[in-house]
Amino acid sequence: MSLFFEPDRAHNVVMSMTLDFPPSLRDRVEAIAKRSNLTASQVIADALENGHSLEWQERFLEKVEAGITAADGSAFASADDLRLVANRYRPT
Repeated sequence: MSLFFEPDRAHNVVMSMTLDFPPSLRDRVEAIAKRSNLTASQVIADALENGHSLEWQERFLEKVEAGITAADGSAFASADDLRLVANRYRPT
């Protein structure tokens, strides 16, 4: 798997490297990338820069997907609930 890091705004550094991952790890990285609309390089960079392990990223995506499913199924909040919240902070 080849990783390509984009130029950093502060340092203008571009780094390219090739890493050998076991197929199971490569598949996890690629699955996370596909689910999150990121590149494999961005997934790896997030893990390295922010300490977001692959397990953390997988759980995060599961929670996001569950929230979207709940919202799509109106289990998130009803239209009346949303109006109440929106009107709560509206000046009278």
